[in-house]
Amino acid sequence: MDLESFRWLLTDDGQRLLGQATRAYADAEGDPVRAAAAVRRIEPDADRAAAALTQVGLRSRAVPKFGEEALRLYFTPDALEQATRPRVAAHRAARLAAAQPSSVLDLGCGIGGDMIAFSRAGLTVAGVDLDPVRVAVAEANLAVLGLAGAVQVADGTALDLSPFGAVYADPARRSARGRVFDAEGWTPPWPFVERLLRGRSVVKVAPGIPHELVPEGVEAEWVSEGGDVKEAALWSSYLATCERRATVIGEGGLATLTEEDDPYDGADRPVRPVGQFLYEPDGAVVRAHLVTAVAAGVQGGLLDPHIAWVTSDASYRTPFAKGYRVLEEVPFREKALKAALRQRQIGRLTIKKRGVDVVPEQLRKRLELHGENESTLVLTRVAGHGTAYLVQPF
Repeated sequence: MDLESFRWLLTDDGQRLLGQATRAYADAEGDPVRAAAAVRRIEPDADRAAAALTQVGLRSRAVPKFGEEALRLYFTPDALEQATRPRVAAHRAARLAAAQPSSVLDLGCGIGGDMIAFSRAGLTVAGVDLDPVRVAVAEANLAVLGLAGAVQVADGTALDLSPFGAVYADPARRSARGRVFDAEGWTPPWPFVERLLRGRSVVKVAPGIPHELVPEGVEAEWVSEGGDVKEAALWSSYLATCERRATVIGEGGLATLTEEDDPYDGADRPVRPVGQFLYEPDGAVVRAHLVTAVAAGVQGGLLDPHIAWVTSDASYRTPFAKGYRVLEEVPFREKALKAALRQRQIGRLTIKKRGVDVVPEQLRKRLELHGENESTLVLTRVAGHGTAYLVQPF
């Protein structure tokens, strides 16, 4: 989609075509070929028809991430994939607003998802991006939601950032060849990010960022939503409140854990035999190296000092881990395990694995499960030995 086609889409004629394309997409039950044929009978201009159809398709794809509000917003394919999920963006915006900066500049604002969150949090927000189409989309999204914010095409690395109370950046981690894992290859690159982190700033980075790459005095926060780790955020020393944080966003709200909650931080890791319960720490907890904080919270220890399984004789419900009741230990070796599952008539099996070289989908096929019962199998290593437990989620 080019800039001219998108700007036309915002006109009265463009909005009418967008509404017609939406109805055509629904009538075609999401079939893009049938929808395209219907829209081209209405609009002979191929570029305009394609722009409308693209937006309808992207809005449909965006609903799982943005909810029903996606049906009012505008997207580009790559920016939709890169956009922060609204609940994660809202959390970050609320944290930044608590610091009461005079304003915030979003470097590389994309389609404006984070700007929307900042504006809703009461912050005075501006955004820049090198891509004119993304800037136009971000501006349109703010307008359709009735939110304040200024957007323009600019190179954030060349701007004077001193007038802004805080700066937010989400370096691009993709190139034409795919995902970029080396921070030196980000856009903007890591040296620029390091300079940003010397001021009042927060930078969104990949969850797999090495701990040793985080500058001294900067807080690293890993955030998960619905059990999946979505991102890490680096908070400069002016905004940091700890060194490492795991933030878990679930159906019941938000919970956070830091190294201050871990009595074992810097000490020997507590290891103990398997108890009545196993706990599988959330991915954000694992990334933040706060597994022993979960162990302390459930009055337990680790099955193995190098693997993120917690065990305890106490039953707890915690937002930081999934809990399982240990039913019994079963053989780890495949042939004996297959016989044990068949003896127990287990026909449906969820496989959880950590620290072992197993592909659950392939193993499940080889086990040739039969029976009416359902169970969960934990495969891990304890003191260097493969171990298997049948467990029951609670």
